Amino acid sequence: MKQALQEAQAAFEKDEIPVGAVVVCRNRIIARAHNQTELLNDVTAHAEMLALTAAANTLGSKYLDECTLYVTLEPCVMCAGALGWSQLGRLVYGASDDKRGFMRFGKALLHPKTKVEFGVMMDECSGLMTQFFQNKR
Repeated sequence: MKQALQEAQAAFEKDEIPVGAVVVCRNRIIARAHNQTELLNDVTAHAEMLALTAAANTLGSKYLDECTLYVTLEPCVMCAGALGWSQLGRLVYGASDDKRGFMRFGKALLHPKTKVEFGVMMDECSGLMTQFFQNKR
């Protein structure tokens, strides 16, 4: 999660919503990304989506059943759907997203075998988000 938080910090410094993601497979980071919706002018350029694409390219497979995604913020419904299609093995997220997070609709958006953990480094992850939006106001 520390690596995902570094990605979120990179997004923060680029005036992107500070979300970072890292994909780990067999104890090795195979992909990392942060939000790039502003840079790419693309509403789908969430950290999770970019990391999934990079991981699939690295593995040469669309299925990530042996992988763990570490992300600083609870994925949105769009990202959860993509995680489900990728058959992600494990999802670990830091801060909850009560407004846009997928858990408002339930874990059923993910693949049935995906394991979920949350609250990892929650204070650090949510603190960065809070600071970002305070700076915007």
